[in-house]
Parts: sequence; structure tokens; C-alpha cells
Amino acid sequence: MINIEFTEKETKALNYERYHHPHPRVQHKMEVHWLKSQKMKHKDTCRLAGISPNTLRSYLRKYKACGICGLKEVNFSKPQSELKQHTTTIEAYFYEHLPASVKEAMAKIEELTGIELSENRVREFLRSIGMAPLLGWLLAKWA
Repeated sequence: MINIEFTEKETKALNYERYHHPHPRVQHKMEVHWLKSQKMKHKDTCRLAGISPNTLRSYLRKYKACGICGLKEVNFSKPQSELKQHTTTIEAYFYEHLPASVKEAMAKIEELTGIELSENRVREFLRSIGMAPLLGWLLAKWA
């Protein structure tokens, strides 16, 4: 069990941040620590905060290592597309050889990169590089 002794100053800071921090995830972490600063048991803190014991332990470890500043960090996983490293090659090819359809773009992307994607993923990728289907392609072709 991880036990932390909170000073009065830390308790006041946690109490303030649990309502006033702009990010809801940080507010939640502050709430959890404020509950712990009120000498609440781990089990009751988890129940009231709606978190698992593992989450509570990770929050407490972070607080112990970094203090309140550590709780303010919000790190979300943002996966990158497999095509990211091929973007310039694909853009250059499509600038010269405008695809007539998403299916044609799918086939050419697979030929250029070896990566097979669904139509929706290809549409998303084309939009991300500034190529909207049909109207955008027509405008790009006549520009």
C-alpha cells in the first residue's frame, strides 16, 4: 500500500485544482488525491472516484515522484498512420497522376508502398494530404 502524508498547503492546492483546472482528467486526478488527503481508505477512494486499484496506485506513484505538477500531465496515445513515412512519395505521384477514384488510389498506394488499406482509410489519408474526393480532384486537375 502506498501511503502519502499531505501537507495543509498540498491539500489546499488539490482542493483548488480539482475544480479549477481546465482539463477534466486532471480535475479527476486532483479529486482522487484530495480524497486520499482526507485519510480515505484506498477501497473507498476507488469506489467514490470510479477507478480501479491499479489506477489509484499509478496516480499515487506519479504524485510521489513528481508532486502536483506530475498530476497535471496529460499524455494520450496518438497512433501514427503507416503511410506517414510515404506521404511525400504518394503526394508527388498523385500530383502528376490524379486518381479517378478511391479504388484507383487504393491500388496505387498499395503498389507504391506495399500497404493495403480500406477505402475509408484511403479517403482519410487523401483528405489529410489535402486531396478531397471528386470536387477536390477535379479542382486540382484543372488548377
